[in-house]
Amino acid sequence: MQAIILAAGMGKRLGELTKDNTKCMVPVNGIRLIDRMLTQLSALQLNRVVIVVGYQGENLIRHIGDRYEGQLKIEYIHNPIYDKTNNIYSLGLAKAQMQEDDTLLLESDLIFDSAMLNLIINHPYPNLALVAKYETWMDGTMVRLSEDNDIVSFIPKKAFKYAEAAHYYKTCNIYKFSREFSCNQYVPFLEAYSKAMGNNEYYEQVLRVLTALDRSDLKALPITNEKWYEIDDVQDLDIAETLFSDEDELLDKYHRRYGGYWRFPQMKDYCYLVNPYYPSERMKDEMRANFDTLLTQYPSGMYVNSLLAGKYFGVSQQYVVAGNGAAELIKSYIENYVQGHIGIVYPTFEEYPNRAVAERIVKYVPQHADFAYTAADVQTYFSDKEISTLLLINPDNPSGNFIPMADLLPLVEWAGHQGITIIVDESFVDFTDGFEGNSLLHNDILETYGNLVVVKSISKSYGVPGLRLGVLASGNKDLIARMKKEVAIWNINSFAEFYMQIFGKYGSDYTDACHKFIAERNIFFEELQSVPYLRVIPSQANYFLCEVTGKYTATELTHLLLQRYNILVKDCGTKSAFAGKQYIRIAIRNRADNVFFVEALKDLA
Repeated sequence: MQAIILAAGMGKRLGELTKDNTKCMVPVNGIRLIDRMLTQLSALQLNRVVIVVGYQGENLIRHIGDRYEGQLKIEYIHNPIYDKTNNIYSLGLAKAQMQEDDTLLLESDLIFDSAMLNLIINHPYPNLALVAKYETWMDGTMVRLSEDNDIVSFIPKKAFKYAEAAHYYKTCNIYKFSREFSCNQYVPFLEAYSKAMGNNEYYEQVLRVLTALDRSDLKALPITNEKWYEIDDVQDLDIAETLFSDEDELLDKYHRRYGGYWRFPQMKDYCYLVNPYYPSERMKDEMRANFDTLLTQYPSGMYVNSLLAGKYFGVSQQYVVAGNGAAELIKSYIENYVQGHIGIVYPTFEEYPNRAVAERIVKYVPQHADFAYTAADVQTYFSDKEISTLLLINPDNPSGNFIPMADLLPLVEWAGHQGITIIVDESFVDFTDGFEGNSLLHNDILETYGNLVVVKSISKSYGVPGLRLGVLASGNKDLIARMKKEVAIWNINSFAEFYMQIFGKYGSDYTDACHKFIAERNIFFEELQSVPYLRVIPSQANYFLCEVTGKYTATELTHLLLQRYNILVKDCGTKSAFAGKQYIRIAIRNRADNVFFVEALKDLA
């Protein structure tokens, strides 16, 4: 068997990275694509490797040099009109070689697990295309398969239909052709196709014709958990560098993204804290039905959006400001309105202390083994402290500790008598038992306690982090009026505005989702307790803080879960408030995901 690598393209979408070199010379984590690929091929005992070069071909040939001497016999074919042709012409230049041996055909802009080569080489069927189930990041040629993995049809870009995407597979651009297939089917049709349609086409078009004529002996081989990526632009390169990081760098590269994990569909994200049961399908259908209008129209300004936010939570418009996520409002309030010292219970949600002046933070670290505390504990600790503001995350993040309203309101009143503004972030309050009566977002409460500021993220319990919505509420109308002037005039996009507009129709669905979530939390808690090396702290939020009590450190466990099971959890062991003890935070997802997670934990026992 031989390998043919197509490496003639210019890779213009990679900009400066391909100014002086072809795409396969781009390094991923310090290793050039071509070096990685040739090293992988050198383990297969091939008769030869044929590389079709074009743009900056001499640089590529010079780079490869004789470094694979004794491992690979490398030959080159030059495409002199690489800038006027597409890869059908490049492959056509190697048609004589294709008819001399069985061929492994690869495109040079790929990065992939070596296991994929073993899959296709060792498979008994002589003519195969490696394919992967369609995911949103994929572009290019798709195929549809029969139950026996026969390729029923090739779908080029122009024929792609999102309504049928669930049935599509993406070709991985790794093929195996027998010599007989190349001689009797592929090469004759390639010659005819090029003569009829020209050379500015793709070699997959020939396979499409063969399939349409029922002349193809080509089957598909779907991959499972093997990693691969096609690098066309700088974002592809960034994702590939994350996927193919060394084990000790993998976690850091994911964390530096701080979101956007939808680009990694195989990952199970147990860091981000959202309701797995909301929004309902009916609500999403209504959003989809209005997509065109929302995409092409400006959103409203603050007047309308604060009206909608007030309607959403049942409070007066003059008491609430809507934000581009709670983070926008947290930043504005902490940086502009907290002048003196601020009391914070640790460990905490870091967005607040990150926005405050470090020297003005007064820390309270509960001494309870579960980091539990009561309103009385908070009052006692801060009663002799010089603070102007007191922050409570309720339920707390990451401990899940919750102060019920009957205890919380006296604390707010005490703070008022002390001249202390109290910020209560209740982003997770709808996950608490009896959640229907636990929110502070009521006109009478805001009016009674003028020192109270309530923050709530709409991302968390409502399951819509992509919309970036949050609110800040207070009976201090002057404060709210000032904050409305400080945020951007169009800080809320049309999709988020429309979501707030229609939420009322789906309020009962939301209540049902919260009850369903609480039931799942109770089940998940029992299952996690069966893991021998975890101590699970009870929680009233949508996550559990767990102490790693043996076998692993928190960091070791976090790395193992990501490397072996593609599970991302929050390593809390490095936070100062934990005093060197080992903790992780685990988000609560749906039943199937949580079963998978517990099985992974037990597998590591």
